Amino acid sequence: MTFSEMINVNAVAYHNEKTTKMMQKSPLEKPYFIQIAANNIENAVKAVEIINETDWIDGIDINLGCPVNKARRSGFGGVLLKDENRNFLKELVNTIVKTSKKPVSAKMRIGFDKSVVEDRAKLLEDLGITFLTIHGRYVKQMYKGNANYDEIKKGVKAVNIPVIANGDITDYEKAKFVLDYTEAAGVSIGRGAVGKPWIFLEMKQKGSITPEQKKEVILEHFNQMIYWYGEYGVILFRKHAHAYSKGIAKASEFRSKMNSVKDPDTARELIEEYF
Repeated sequence: MTFSEMINVNAVAYHNEKTTKMMQKSPLEKPYFIQIAANNIENAVKAVEIINETDWIDGIDINLGCPVNKARRSGFGGVLLKDENRNFLKELVNTIVKTSKKPVSAKMRIGFDKSVVEDRAKLLEDLGITFLTIHGRYVKQMYKGNANYDEIKKGVKAVNIPVIANGDITDYEKAKFVLDYTEAAGVSIGRGAVGKPWIFLEMKQKGSITPEQKKEVILEHFNQMIYWYGEYGVILFRKHAHAYSKGIAKASEFRSKMNSVKDPDTARELIEEYF
Protein backbone atom coordinates (compact mmCIF):
# COMPACT_ATOMS: atom_id res chain seq x y z
CA MET A 1 0.00 0.00 0.00
CA THR A 2 1.10 3.61 -0.39
CA PHE A 3 0.77 6.79 1.64
CA SER A 4 0.68 10.38 0.43
CA GLU A 5 3.26 12.85 1.60
CA MET A 6 2.26 14.63 4.82
CA ILE A 7 -0.80 16.83 4.24
CA ASN A 8 -1.72 19.76 6.49
CA VAL A 9 -5.40 19.52 7.50
CA ASN A 10 -5.67 23.31 7.65
CA ALA A 11 -4.82 23.49 3.95
CA VAL A 12 -7.29 20.70 3.11
CA ALA A 13 -10.05 22.38 5.11
CA TYR A 14 -9.69 25.57 3.07
CA HIS A 15 -9.33 23.78 -0.30
CA ASN A 16 -5.76 24.94 -0.94
CA GLU A 17 -5.05 24.23 -4.62
CA LYS A 18 -1.44 23.14 -4.10
CA THR A 19 -2.47 20.76 -1.32
CA THR A 20 -5.25 19.28 -3.45
CA LYS A 21 -2.62 18.52 -6.11
CA MET A 22 -0.37 16.89 -3.47
CA MET A 23 -3.19 14.54 -2.48
CA GLN A 24 -3.57 13.06 -5.95
CA LYS A 25 -2.31 9.57 -6.73
CA SER A 26 -1.48 7.22 -9.56
CA PRO A 27 -4.25 4.83 -10.66
CA LEU A 28 -1.74 2.07 -9.80
CA GLU A 29 -1.78 2.96 -6.08
CA LYS A 30 -4.28 0.76 -4.26
CA PRO A 31 -4.84 0.89 -1.36
CA TYR A 32 -3.84 4.53 -0.85
CA PHE A 33 -3.95 6.41 2.46
CA ILE A 34 -3.74 10.18 2.88
CA GLN A 35 -1.30 11.03 5.69
CA ILE A 36 -2.56 14.06 7.59
CA ALA A 37 -0.90 16.32 10.13
CA ALA A 38 -3.19 18.24 12.47
CA ASN A 39 -2.90 20.85 15.21
CA ASN A 40 -6.51 22.02 15.11
CA ILE A 41 -9.56 19.88 15.92
CA GLU A 42 -12.06 21.92 13.91
CA ASN A 43 -9.97 21.86 10.73
CA ALA A 44 -9.19 18.17 11.23
CA VAL A 45 -12.94 17.47 11.15
CA LYS A 46 -13.39 19.58 7.99
CA ALA A 47 -10.48 17.81 6.29
CA VAL A 48 -11.74 14.34 7.22
CA GLU A 49 -15.22 15.18 5.92
CA ILE A 50 -13.66 16.15 2.57
CA ILE A 51 -11.66 12.91 2.51
CA ASN A 52 -14.85 10.96 3.33
CA GLU A 53 -16.34 12.19 0.05
CA THR A 54 -13.23 11.40 -2.01
CA ASP A 55 -13.81 7.92 -3.41
CA TRP A 56 -10.24 7.17 -4.52
CA ILE A 57 -8.80 7.67 -1.04
CA ASP A 58 -8.91 4.39 0.90
CA GLY A 59 -7.96 5.59 4.37
CA ILE A 60 -6.36 8.19 6.62
CA ASP A 61 -2.97 7.97 8.33
CA ILE A 62 -2.32 10.39 11.21
CA ASN A 63 1.25 11.71 11.36
CA LEU A 64 2.64 11.62 14.91
CA GLY A 65 6.29 11.54 13.99
CA CYS A 66 7.37 14.41 11.74
CA PRO A 67 10.55 15.81 13.36
CA VAL A 68 11.21 19.00 11.35
CA ASN A 69 11.37 22.30 13.22
CA LYS A 70 8.53 23.92 11.27
CA ALA A 71 6.18 21.10 12.33
CA ARG A 72 7.37 21.26 15.94
CA ARG A 73 6.79 25.02 16.16
CA SER A 74 3.32 24.67 14.67
CA GLY A 75 2.29 21.77 16.91
CA PHE A 76 2.20 19.09 14.20
CA GLY A 77 3.61 15.59 14.01
CA GLY A 78 6.14 14.30 16.52
CA VAL A 79 5.69 17.10 19.06
CA LEU A 80 2.28 15.57 19.88
CA LEU A 81 4.11 12.67 21.56
CA LYS A 82 5.25 14.95 24.40
CA ASP A 83 3.60 14.19 27.75
CA GLU A 84 2.07 17.68 27.95
CA ASN A 85 0.31 17.07 24.62
CA ARG A 86 -1.12 13.65 25.50
CA ASN A 87 -4.65 14.90 26.19
CA PHE A 88 -4.78 16.89 22.97
CA LEU A 89 -3.40 13.88 21.07
CA LYS A 90 -6.18 11.74 22.57
CA GLU A 91 -8.89 14.28 21.63
CA LEU A 92 -7.49 14.74 18.11
CA VAL A 93 -7.23 11.04 17.25
CA ASN A 94 -10.59 10.26 18.83
CA THR A 95 -12.25 12.98 16.75
CA ILE A 96 -10.60 11.86 13.50
CA VAL A 97 -11.54 8.19 14.05
CA LYS A 98 -15.15 9.05 14.88
CA THR A 99 -15.50 11.46 11.92
CA SER A 100 -13.87 9.22 9.33
CA LYS A 101 -15.91 6.80 7.23
CA LYS A 102 -12.67 5.13 6.16
CA PRO A 103 -10.04 3.14 8.10
CA VAL A 104 -7.68 5.29 10.19
CA SER A 105 -4.07 4.37 10.97
CA ALA A 106 -1.27 6.34 12.61
CA LYS A 107 2.47 6.70 12.20
CA MET A 108 4.52 7.60 15.26
CA ARG A 109 8.09 7.74 16.47
CA ILE A 110 9.12 5.99 19.68
CA GLY A 111 8.87 9.27 21.60
CA PHE A 112 9.95 12.91 21.53
CA ASP A 113 13.11 12.60 23.63
CA LYS A 114 12.21 9.54 25.75
CA SER A 115 10.37 6.33 24.94
CA VAL A 116 6.59 6.48 25.19
CA VAL A 117 6.08 3.78 22.60
CA GLU A 118 4.06 1.34 24.72
CA ASP A 119 1.78 3.96 26.27
CA ARG A 120 1.02 5.78 23.01
CA ALA A 121 0.61 2.56 21.03
CA LYS A 122 -1.97 1.32 23.57
CA LEU A 123 -3.71 4.71 23.58
CA LEU A 124 -3.97 4.74 19.78
CA GLU A 125 -5.27 1.17 19.75
CA ASP A 126 -7.92 2.04 22.35
CA LEU A 127 -9.00 5.03 20.23
CA GLY A 128 -9.77 2.71 17.33
CA ILE A 129 -6.96 2.96 14.79
CA THR A 130 -6.72 -0.09 12.53
CA PHE A 131 -2.93 -0.38 12.38
CA LEU A 132 0.15 1.50 13.56
CA THR A 133 3.46 2.33 11.89
CA ILE A 134 6.39 2.91 14.29
CA HIS A 135 9.60 4.65 13.22
CA GLY A 136 12.42 3.61 15.51
CA ARG A 137 13.85 7.03 16.36
CA TYR A 138 13.07 9.82 18.81
CA VAL A 139 11.70 13.02 17.31
CA LYS A 140 14.74 14.95 18.59
CA GLN A 141 17.05 12.63 16.66
CA MET A 142 15.62 13.84 13.34
CA TYR A 143 17.23 11.29 10.96
CA LYS A 144 20.50 10.84 12.86
CA GLY A 145 21.71 7.67 14.54
CA ASN A 146 20.17 4.28 13.95
CA ALA A 147 16.58 3.09 14.21
CA ASN A 148 15.92 1.34 17.53
CA TYR A 149 14.27 -1.98 16.74
CA ASP A 150 14.05 -2.92 20.44
CA GLU A 151 11.59 -0.06 20.96
CA ILE A 152 9.57 -1.06 17.89
CA LYS A 153 9.41 -4.58 19.34
CA LYS A 154 8.00 -3.15 22.58
CA GLY A 155 5.29 -1.43 20.54
CA VAL A 156 4.46 -4.68 18.75
CA LYS A 157 4.11 -6.53 22.06
CA ALA A 158 1.97 -3.78 23.63
CA VAL A 159 -0.96 -3.98 21.21
CA ASN A 160 -3.15 -6.42 19.33
CA ILE A 161 -3.49 -4.38 16.13
CA PRO A 162 -0.92 -4.83 13.31
CA VAL A 163 2.29 -2.84 13.75
CA ILE A 164 4.42 -1.81 10.77
CA ALA A 165 8.17 -1.33 11.41
CA ASN A 166 9.90 1.67 9.84
CA GLY A 167 13.43 3.06 9.76
CA ASP A 168 16.71 2.25 7.97
CA ILE A 169 15.23 -0.51 5.81
CA THR A 170 17.36 -0.39 2.67
CA ASP A 171 17.25 -3.91 1.17
CA TYR A 172 15.53 -7.27 1.38
CA GLU A 173 17.95 -8.71 3.96
CA LYS A 174 17.39 -5.76 6.31
CA ALA A 175 13.62 -6.01 5.85
CA LYS A 176 13.74 -9.70 6.70
CA PHE A 177 15.86 -9.05 9.79
CA VAL A 178 13.52 -6.30 11.02
CA LEU A 179 10.42 -8.45 10.51
CA ASP A 180 11.97 -11.41 12.31
CA TYR A 181 13.44 -9.34 15.16
CA THR A 182 10.48 -7.06 15.92
CA GLU A 183 7.76 -9.57 14.97
CA ALA A 184 6.02 -6.69 13.19
CA ALA A 185 3.26 -7.39 10.67
CA GLY A 186 5.12 -5.58 7.89
CA VAL A 187 7.67 -2.94 7.01
CA SER A 188 7.29 0.60 5.68
CA ILE A 189 9.93 2.17 3.45
CA GLY A 190 10.50 5.87 2.83
CA ARG A 191 14.05 7.15 2.37
CA GLY A 192 15.22 3.61 1.54
CA ALA A 193 13.41 3.91 -1.79
CA VAL A 194 15.08 7.20 -2.74
CA GLY A 195 17.65 6.40 -5.40
CA LYS A 196 16.58 2.76 -5.21
CA PRO A 197 12.90 2.32 -6.11
CA TRP A 198 13.59 -1.28 -7.13
CA ILE A 199 13.84 -2.10 -3.42
CA PHE A 200 10.18 -3.20 -3.55
CA LEU A 201 10.91 -5.61 -6.39
CA GLU A 202 13.90 -6.96 -4.43
CA MET A 203 11.63 -7.63 -1.48
CA LYS A 204 8.91 -9.16 -3.63
CA GLN A 205 11.30 -11.70 -5.15
CA LYS A 206 13.34 -12.08 -1.94
CA GLY A 207 16.73 -11.12 -3.28
CA SER A 208 18.75 -8.96 -5.65
CA ILE A 209 17.42 -7.89 -9.04
CA THR A 210 19.00 -8.22 -12.48
CA PRO A 211 20.37 -5.23 -14.47
CA GLU A 212 17.44 -5.70 -16.87
CA GLN A 213 14.93 -5.41 -14.03
CA LYS A 214 16.69 -2.32 -12.70
CA LYS A 215 16.53 -0.73 -16.16
CA GLU A 216 12.82 -1.54 -16.37
CA VAL A 217 12.14 0.20 -13.04
CA ILE A 218 14.20 3.26 -14.06
CA LEU A 219 12.30 3.57 -17.34
CA GLU A 220 8.98 3.16 -15.56
CA HIS A 221 9.96 5.95 -13.15
CA PHE A 222 10.96 8.18 -16.07
CA ASN A 223 7.74 7.46 -17.99
CA GLN A 224 5.61 8.22 -14.93
CA MET A 225 7.49 11.51 -14.42
CA ILE A 226 6.70 12.52 -18.01
CA TYR A 227 3.07 11.41 -17.61
CA TRP A 228 2.71 13.53 -14.48
CA TYR A 229 4.84 16.61 -15.24
CA GLY A 230 5.04 16.65 -19.04
CA GLU A 231 8.32 17.83 -20.57
CA TYR A 232 9.34 19.41 -17.24
CA GLY A 233 9.62 15.84 -15.97
CA VAL A 234 12.88 15.49 -17.94
CA ILE A 235 14.47 18.23 -15.86
CA LEU A 236 13.07 16.86 -12.61
CA PHE A 237 14.35 13.39 -13.47
CA ARG A 238 17.99 14.57 -13.73
CA LYS A 239 18.64 14.15 -9.99
CA HIS A 240 17.27 10.60 -10.17
CA ALA A 241 19.42 9.79 -13.20
CA HIS A 242 22.46 10.96 -11.21
CA ALA A 243 21.54 8.67 -8.31
CA TYR A 244 20.80 5.65 -10.53
CA SER A 245 24.12 5.93 -12.39
CA LYS A 246 26.21 6.06 -9.22
CA GLY A 247 29.02 3.50 -9.33
CA ILE A 248 28.48 2.63 -13.01
CA ALA A 249 31.16 3.18 -15.67
CA LYS A 250 30.98 6.44 -17.65
CA ALA A 251 28.49 7.89 -15.18
CA SER A 252 29.83 11.44 -15.53
CA GLU A 253 29.42 11.31 -19.31
CA PHE A 254 25.82 10.04 -18.94
CA ARG A 255 24.98 12.72 -16.36
CA SER A 256 26.39 15.44 -18.58
CA LYS A 257 24.18 14.33 -21.46
CA MET A 258 21.10 14.10 -19.23
CA ASN A 259 21.76 17.60 -17.89
CA SER A 260 21.66 19.08 -21.39
CA VAL A 261 18.59 17.29 -22.78
CA LYS A 262 14.98 18.51 -22.48
CA ASP A 263 13.14 16.34 -24.98
CA PRO A 264 11.47 13.26 -23.40
CA ASP A 265 12.14 10.95 -26.35
CA THR A 266 15.83 11.87 -26.47
CA ALA A 267 16.15 11.44 -22.70
CA ARG A 268 14.45 8.05 -22.86
CA GLU A 269 16.89 6.91 -25.57
CA LEU A 270 19.83 8.00 -23.41
CA ILE A 271 18.47 6.02 -20.44
CA GLU A 272 17.81 2.90 -22.54
CA GLU A 273 21.27 3.07 -24.10
CA TYR A 274 23.16 3.70 -20.85
CA PHE A 275 21.47 1.17 -18.57
